[in-house]
Amino acid sequence: MSETAGTALPGSPATLYEHALRLHQLAPGKPLPRDGEPYPDDRSHRGRRHPEAPEDRHSVGKDAALILDAHFARSSARPSELADAFHGVYIPIHQNEHIAAAAERADRERVRRTGRWLVRRGTDRCSVTVGLALLAAGGTADDTPLIQTIGLLSNHFGPLAAHAFETRPGGVEPLLWLAERVTGWGRVYVVEALCRLDDPTARPWLLHRACDGDFLNGYFAGQVATVTRLHEALADLGTDTEMVEHIGRLLHLMSGCGGMGLTLARYPYSGAVLEAHARHAGSLGPTVERYFTIASLAQHLTTKSPEASGCTAAQREALRAAYLEVLDRAEWARIARAGFAADDRRMRWLADHRAPELRLRAFPDREPDTGQ
Repeated sequence: MSETAGTALPGSPATLYEHALRLHQLAPGKPLPRDGEPYPDDRSHRGRRHPEAPEDRHSVGKDAALILDAHFARSSARPSELADAFHGVYIPIHQNEHIAAAAERADRERVRRTGRWLVRRGTDRCSVTVGLALLAAGGTADDTPLIQTIGLLSNHFGPLAAHAFETRPGGVEPLLWLAERVTGWGRVYVVEALCRLDDPTARPWLLHRACDGDFLNGYFAGQVATVTRLHEALADLGTDTEMVEHIGRLLHLMSGCGGMGLTLARYPYSGAVLEAHARHAGSLGPTVERYFTIASLAQHLTTKSPEASGCTAAQREALRAAYLEVLDRAEWARIARAGFAADDRRMRWLADHRAPELRLRAFPDREPDTGQ
């Protein structure tokens, strides 16, 4: 990225942009620690009573749009006059029709200039959010580094950053850049945008890296499986170990994401994908994460009906046997016991909560917790 940090005057509040850029420069290829929290404006936001969203969801954003209309109606108004103008109104973090309409009503160059100033110079998340909304509505390709940088604070700014790239030509590449560097809710926003675009150039990344193991991945795991045409890529599993591992995460998430996203029960290719994964899962070599993924799938196949896994009864028994064969290998059992001894939360959960009928060599001496 070509952006460089601004120089704030000694004692002046740090801008959110400078904060994100500084943290990004410490580890350019990784997500910001704790999504960049606390933000520089944390003290002014913590504990204060925030404006509540209007009961009528169709009026969300109208108050902010009125402030923008009044601002743009004055030809002499400077962007800095909006620095603290939005504290008293509810500011949505997602794309908003009223704010977008206010941007459309104003001169395009003023909209861009104002959005850029607020995002780069804003010291308060309310004004920075509005600035980002203006760039999402009227920005150009020149604003890509600016949007990417503030988008790294993804829990708050991820939705608008993702929308900005999703709705303009050439947005796939900056979305992929951002996707590699966000977690939690930010990853949900960005990966869902990539899935909606359904661009062939994004499919390799979606097939191999979309799911990072976070519980929130359940919102988009099924979308990834569908958009990438996962069932058509299974022939490559014999030589693509990264995809084998990623498919394991996808299947694990889809086995327990009811109410969030597409589940194995509703995914039409569950049986075929499970069978392909089971054939190759043991070829990767044992790690704690891989053991947990396979054991969780075995638990699902043990405790749920075949329909809940999207397969037949015969398929379920064959899959369960294939996964248990891997888990019962001596080297896999050693890895699991070592994880348990190191107090790994995943291994402790498996040891304490596995179904009574799921026998795992790694934990032969512990009675499962049946919840009684």
